[in-house]
Amino acid sequence: MTTTILFALLFVLMLLGVPVAVALGLSSLLTILFFAQDSLASLSLKLYETSEHYTLLSIPFFILGGAFMTTGGVAKRMIRFANACIGHLRGGLAMASVLACMLFAAVSGSSPATVVAVGSIVIAGMVKAGYPQPFAAGVICNAGTLGILIPPSIVMVVYGAATETSVGKLFMAGVIPGIALGLMLMLAIYVRARVIKLQPQPRASMTEVLRSGRDSLWGLLLVIIILGGIYGGVFTPTEAAAVAAVYAFVIAVFVYGDVGLREVPKVLLDAGKVTVMLMFIVANALLFAHVLTTERIPQQIAETIIGWGMAPWQFLLVVNVLLLIAGMFMEPTGIILILAPILFPIATRLGIDPVHLGIIMVVNLEIGMVTPPIGLNLFVTSGITGMSITQVARAALPWTAVLLVFLGLVTYVPAIALWLPNLLF
Repeated sequence: MTTTILFALLFVLMLLGVPVAVALGLSSLLTILFFAQDSLASLSLKLYETSEHYTLLSIPFFILGGAFMTTGGVAKRMIRFANACIGHLRGGLAMASVLACMLFAAVSGSSPATVVAVGSIVIAGMVKAGYPQPFAAGVICNAGTLGILIPPSIVMVVYGAATETSVGKLFMAGVIPGIALGLMLMLAIYVRARVIKLQPQPRASMTEVLRSGRDSLWGLLLVIIILGGIYGGVFTPTEAAAVAAVYAFVIAVFVYGDVGLREVPKVLLDAGKVTVMLMFIVANALLFAHVLTTERIPQQIAETIIGWGMAPWQFLLVVNVLLLIAGMFMEPTGIILILAPILFPIATRLGIDPVHLGIIMVVNLEIGMVTPPIGLNLFVTSGITGMSITQVARAALPWTAVLLVFLGLVTYVPAIALWLPNLLF
């Protein structure tokens, strides 16, 4: 009964247009107030505990580091390097854009930030080089989703906090899937470019490759510092986020000089706004998860599904369908915080690795970023190109099919996600 009331309140509030964060908190509050055995004091205690969650401390630091990298010219340097490496292939400019998205994803941890930073530069460049605008917009809209799959990923941090899964393992588990998906998109671009007879760009000289590589080196070093520091035992993922923020500040302000000291307060303010918005969602979602746990809702659902005798592959199929539908209407953080506490105990009972489940959820949420009506990357790409949401959604569809094929692979071939973390841990 309590389960039905809790979810009914949540969906009614969301249908009324109440923001997701407020809907999560208000439905939890009303359920406890009128229908549950728990006390309101437990909610205030849970809010306090949320603010003390050590893993979540990494979120504001990763956001701040990404803000410095996005505001500066790091994306331009990475695009130049990617173009020098593979721009001479047929469809090479689009393939270089995907490579640039992969590189920038590794320093931003955010999908919309990747689309803005890379897309605002390369889409116009591709159109000028003779690429159809829908082709360019569709590629960047989908390639930008790599921002939440390639580490460091804010969504992975949230999943780790919600399920008590190692963030270090999740980061490492995202490396091979991120590279594999980027290569699949490049292969699709190459095939499409041959079909529509796109002309290749002139080959860059070795001098240009080396010079552009040297210019982008400081940005790329951030990835090595974060992952090398975590897996070398120098610092935890949370401490790595703080190091990343300081490093990004030094690089953007003193090394590249793209951000002046007078602009630093604005970057801090922008990062603070994003952090407050995200942490407000997290706090309210953890209240929602608290009500679920107190009423033993995940355990009851787990016992019911186990009682059906569902095989692990069948459960993962249901998970994918559920997440794909949820991704059409909600943003990734909210989905993780609502569904992870429910799906996690079932997956554990069925013998599914928590890290594998996390990567499956992230790939589903990538697809949600490019599916209407709420796909965030669609709106960002629309803002960059001036195309309507409908036009962007149609342009993104062929490339989204690549993401769906990859989802099937990563779901039913666990080694894609688990080989590297199992090797290192």
